[in-house]
Amino acid sequence: MPNSQLSKLGWLRPLSARNPHESHRAATPLELLFDLIFVVAIATAGQQLHHSIIENHLAQGLTLYIVVFFALWWAWMNFTWFASAYDNDDALYRVMTFVQITGSLVVAAGIPRVFQHQNFDMIFIGYVIMRLALVTQWLRAAKHDPERKQIALKYAFGIIAVQILWLFFQFSPIHFTIYLFVLLALVELSIPFFAETNDMTPWHRHHIVERYGLLTIIVLGESIIGCFAAISDAMNNALFSKELWFLTIGGLLIMFTMWWAYFDHSVADHLTSKKRTFIWGYGHFFIFVSIAALGAGLAAAVDVIAHKAEVSSELVAYFIAISLVVYSGCLWFLQDIYHLSGFRKWIYPVSAAIVLSIPMFIPSLGYCVFAIAVVYALRLMFSKCFLAK
Repeated sequence: MPNSQLSKLGWLRPLSARNPHESHRAATPLELLFDLIFVVAIATAGQQLHHSIIENHLAQGLTLYIVVFFALWWAWMNFTWFASAYDNDDALYRVMTFVQITGSLVVAAGIPRVFQHQNFDMIFIGYVIMRLALVTQWLRAAKHDPERKQIALKYAFGIIAVQILWLFFQFSPIHFTIYLFVLLALVELSIPFFAETNDMTPWHRHHIVERYGLLTIIVLGESIIGCFAAISDAMNNALFSKELWFLTIGGLLIMFTMWWAYFDHSVADHLTSKKRTFIWGYGHFFIFVSIAALGAGLAAAVDVIAHKAEVSSELVAYFIAISLVVYSGCLWFLQDIYHLSGFRKWIYPVSAAIVLSIPMFIPSLGYCVFAIAVVYALRLMFSKCFLAK
């Protein structure tokens, strides 16, 4: 069937730039499907980190977790920003998105092998599937958006070059170390800077903020589900105790407060410069990874209290406290700081110091988590009532 007929049927349309100022721009059902499929991979990574914590392999497990989470987050980031600028919702765009979703499922299937055998083969295969589908989209954008053709081509060929490097180092005799991963990750992160040096793709500010918010909700939900599964297992085995009740209440209070803190203010109107936008977009890696890590830590805390873990309660308490401090610190720097002035900007460091000191004074893990939750909730209430502009 000729392209003209396909176009008339809505199957094949020009992948031209969207208006970055269009009103009522919202996430599409396809974007929501993309996010929900990514939940599978994020949940799998969280489960593996949970097992690494309770088996007292925290250093190795956390390193592998960050590596895997980076691959997931970066693929999500690239899809999200591209969709904000060029989503035309034709048949080819949908098919290419389905291919990226398939790649994410391949990544999810390979995550247990990473933690158990340090085997990254399936991760790399799934990652390449996702990235090459995105390359196809960028080549379409280069064809149909002459004004930004050079940007699109820089993205396409930059992604191809980095994927060749990933594959070469993974499947060559050269030992793939964490240092090599950091180097290639930095090259990946530099592609948008390289591509958008002179101009930027026409992304929609409110749409992007909504997309980030949706993924935040999904990761928070996954963390709650993971913690609930551990609690349910303890209850079914008659291991529930008073301390576990305090842990349950404290964990839920932390998660609810984290949601409230994130959505308390809108940041869309502050994303007015390229530098600020890049910092905000990239900085969310630490927000997402700390939420998911906190969920794994809470699930591990249940096992510690139920005497089903080989790790000390003190280590898990500090892991939970540090995860929360990383989350709230990034949120303070990326969003809250715009709504505070003078000494009010510095209430976060004080509360962070208190949260980090609690494990020293409350050795009982369940009560410790509850105390952390109370301090974090009080900080939010204090900021809301007395410190906002």
